[in-house]
Amino acid sequence: MSLDVPAPVLHAAEHGPVDDAAFLAVVRDSLPYAWQVVSAAAADRNGKPFGEHEVPPPSEQHRGQLLRALASNAIRGALERHFGIVLAFQNCHRVAAFDPAAVDGPDYRAFTSVREQLLNQSPERRNC
Repeated sequence: MSLDVPAPVLHAAEHGPVDDAAFLAVVRDSLPYAWQVVSAAAADRNGKPFGEHEVPPPSEQHRGQLLRALASNAIRGALERHFGIVLAFQNCHRVAAFDPAAVDGPDYRAFTSVREQLLNQSPERRNC
């Protein structure tokens, strides 16, 4: 799953740094499903230490978008800065958006633990 980079943004990147706003526009337009998932998880926080998204992707293309966004340090970092969150990821069904102050707290440690990763491997979720 590649990013669709408009010529002006590519030209800017060839000549120096690109700001987050331009990069995020590329991400939002190229990976709309991933953008939607991260947006939903961030909005789900609503005063809680973290929000999450647990709905299976509707297709392999959607799954690919999410994996691309979360596997890329640049994309993931830009999303975290934009939404003011720290992302945690168990599989293509379970993405969490943590308040930065909650990182290393009990909810974050539990979500990112080996135990939770193993418990999240239900037969319905093994296909990703």
